[in-house]
Amino acid sequence: MSRKRIFYVIFFTVLVFIFFGTLASVIPGFTKPKMPPIGKTLPFSFINQDGQRITDRNVAGKVMAVNFFFTTCKSVCPRMNNNLKPVYERFRNDSGFVLLSYTCDPARDSAARLKHYADSMQVDTRKWIFLTGPKDSLYFMARHSYQIDDPKNFVEKEEDDFLHTQFIALVNRKGEVIHIYDGIKPSEVEQMSNEIARLLKE
Repeated sequence: MSRKRIFYVIFFTVLVFIFFGTLASVIPGFTKPKMPPIGKTLPFSFINQDGQRITDRNVAGKVMAVNFFFTTCKSVCPRMNNNLKPVYERFRNDSGFVLLSYTCDPARDSAARLKHYADSMQVDTRKWIFLTGPKDSLYFMARHSYQIDDPKNFVEKEEDDFLHTQFIALVNRKGEVIHIYDGIKPSEVEQMSNEIARLLKE
């Protein structure tokens, strides 16, 4: 191989590396392998802590962290929501992000009770929305939309069915569930927080 040809091979190889290096520096997540989505946000319609109807259209195009809890829970739920508080604080002024917390216990968790709970958390409910509604619809979203509970956990009698999970679904701007995090592990919630920051830059 002539020196001239070797020069051109080296020259274009360097150009390729520079090109991809530039893309990696200006496009967030360019070098990160793309994983297929776990699930998809399905159409929904629930009532928030202010008694207002909230649908999937209200949060379309936003990055979302989604969990399920109930106000009388004394174990997993307080730990999970306390771990979410720093996430709320970090992104409370970013219009592209919202937290959705659905109740697992709509029989007790009325809009008024959710409002009281939100006030006790001292959060802006425009950024951290608490939702209630029909039990079967809430559980359907958990199991079939956000994938934070196994659909096989469904029981025939609705009154015997109870959802209790510490998992948090991360949803991108396309409405795709891209990761499930353990909400009682601060390290995983921190990972989620960093991933939210990356998604907001896309």
